[in-house]
Amino acid sequence: MALNVAIQMDPIGAINIDADSTFRLAEEAQLRGHALFYYTPDRLAFDEGRVTARGWPLHVQRIKGDHFRLGEEQTIDLATQDVLWLRQDPPFDMGYITTTHILDMIHPGTLVVNDPFWVRNYPEKLLVLRFPELTPPTMVARDLDSLRAFRARHGDIILKPLYGNGGAGVFKLSSDDGNLASLYEMFAGISREPLIVQKFLPAVRHGDKRIILVDGEPVGAINRVPAAGETRSNMHVGGRPEKVALTDRDHEICAAIGPLLREKGQVFVGIDVIGDWLTEINVTSPTGIQELERFDGVNIAARVWEAIEARRGL
Repeated sequence: MALNVAIQMDPIGAINIDADSTFRLAEEAQLRGHALFYYTPDRLAFDEGRVTARGWPLHVQRIKGDHFRLGEEQTIDLATQDVLWLRQDPPFDMGYITTTHILDMIHPGTLVVNDPFWVRNYPEKLLVLRFPELTPPTMVARDLDSLRAFRARHGDIILKPLYGNGGAGVFKLSSDDGNLASLYEMFAGISREPLIVQKFLPAVRHGDKRIILVDGEPVGAINRVPAAGETRSNMHVGGRPEKVALTDRDHEICAAIGPLLREKGQVFVGIDVIGDWLTEINVTSPTGIQELERFDGVNIAARVWEAIEARRGL
């Protein structure tokens, strides 16, 4: 049976169709006979008891420069949709949080993927705090003296904004680096949010593994190797993807977190593992599907849709 599928995402015209996971999910949905409706987050509204979106019927095609066609613009009641993909990119700010509150009002009648309540309560760098036995030494703090004490205990550290994404604002500070106070002042001048600091893991030079889980089960991984002279491995900043296998430790990590992800409706999740340590659990808008499919020859998008269709009773 065909499903009506709405996709809330950033503007589709600018995406890279060879890398974008949302495009791949839309492409697979279309192949499975599902009808697509696309809108951007600014077009979501709560309107006198209804949750609506102003957007367009969508057709996607794997042609660079001509990868989508839109139907006539219309406003729809999102409660009429079977599935809604929450796929805009962070930052995880109040705009993003408001989106999750509004979408809460139609879920689970309309299956919102990932469950917006738990996306709001489990942003990437906070959910890992529930698994201290799996993570490197970590602190979330806004107090400079606390950050200094953490570095004194652990030496080289990674400092980053708590709600950042894509490697933006990530700094490696050695034990004797004199910039900690200056960076703290810069971040404090931008926002009132705490910072997150972790012990630096030298194993990152060998790569930062992105493991994709579907309904709590690992389906594969890619390794993201930092560019020369970089600490960050994010592909947005030049990280190189390469084929990699899951280790026993990777399976141990996934077995520990998978049941919680499945219980909380986090159907499509990407976790980051450096060496033997879990550093992030990405639930807002994870990526990596296309790279993994090319390396492993496995249709990950189909696995995601099978999980969604099962939740819809198909």
